[in-house]
Amino acid sequence: MVWLWVPGLIVAAFATRWGAEQLAAPLKAVRRRYGFTGAAGGPLVALGSASPDVGINTVSAVTGTASIGLGSMLGSTVVSIPITVAVAFAASRKNRRDQDRDAQSGGLTVEKDSVLVDALPYLATVAVFALLVLPAPWRGLQLIDGVIAVLVYVAFLTQALLRGRGGQRGEVSWSTKQTLRAVAGVAVLAVGSYILVTGTRQIGSTLGLQPLVSGLFITAFMTALPQVFTTWSVVRSGQVTSGVTSVFADHAMTFTLAVLPLAIVGVSVDNYPIVLVVMGFVALMPILFAVLSRRHKLGDQYSLLFRDVLVFGAAVVVYIAVVGFMLVVS
Repeated sequence: MVWLWVPGLIVAAFATRWGAEQLAAPLKAVRRRYGFTGAAGGPLVALGSASPDVGINTVSAVTGTASIGLGSMLGSTVVSIPITVAVAFAASRKNRRDQDRDAQSGGLTVEKDSVLVDALPYLATVAVFALLVLPAPWRGLQLIDGVIAVLVYVAFLTQALLRGRGGQRGEVSWSTKQTLRAVAGVAVLAVGSYILVTGTRQIGSTLGLQPLVSGLFITAFMTALPQVFTTWSVVRSGQVTSGVTSVFADHAMTFTLAVLPLAIVGVSVDNYPIVLVVMGFVALMPILFAVLSRRHKLGDQYSLLFRDVLVFGAAVVVYIAVVGFMLVVS
C-alpha cells in the first residue's frame, strides 16, 4: 500500500507548483507595472514561485523530519538547472520552427544580464549557505544561520532590482477573482507540501533510506518535475530569459528564505561526505551556465548550444552515479 504514495507525490508536486503560480501572479504584475527586465524580474517572482521549498521545509521542520527538507533543497537545486536548460532549449527550437526559421541556426539565447544578475549572485548564495552549514565548528543549521540567510536573500533581491530597472512598463489590472486564486494557492501549497513530506517519509522508510537520502532522491525529483511544464510554457510564450533565469531566483530563495524553518528547529549534518559532494554539484550548475553561455555571444545576448545542453545532462548523470556509489559503499 505504501506505493500508492507515488502517484500521490506526483499530484502533490503539481499541486504545490499550481499554488506557487497563484502566489507569483501578483508579483509578475508588480514586475510589469514597474518595468523590471526579465533577468531582474526573476528574483521578484521567485517570492511566489519558490514557495514550495518554503512549504516543504516548514512541514518537514514541524513534523520532525527536517533532514527530508535539507535533502530536498540540495537535490532539487542540482537537477532543476539542467532540466530548465534542456526544456528551454527544446521550447525555443519549437518556437523557431513555428515561425519558419532555420531550425539548425543558433541555440538558446538569453540576455547577458542572466549571468551577472542571476547565475553568479545565485552562486554567491550557495557559497554563503555552504559556509553556514559545512565547517566543523558550526556544522548544521542554527537560528543565527536562518537570520543570516534571510539577509542574504534581501541583498540578492535588492541587487537584482536595482540593476534591472529600465524595462518596458505596462498597465496592470487586478480582480477579486485573482485575489481568491492567490488565497487558494496558499491552501493548495500547504496541503501539497504536507503530502510531499509525508509520502517521502513513508516511501523512504519502506526502502530503508535515511531521511536526507529520501529528500535527495524522492522529494527533490518530485518537486523538479513541474519545472518541465512551467519552463516550456514560459519560453514558448516568448519570455526566454525569464523562463531560464527563474530557476536561479527560485533556488536562491531555497538557500536563503527557505532555510529559516529548518534553522529554527536546528538540523545536523549526519552524512557529511554526501552533503559535501552534493554541495559541489550544486555549485557546479551555475558555474556551467555562466561559462558555457558566455562562450557564445550574439550581440547583447548569450547562447547555449545543443552540446552545452548535453554537458548539463552529463553532469546530472555523474552526480547520480557518484552519490549512488557513495551510498552503496557507506
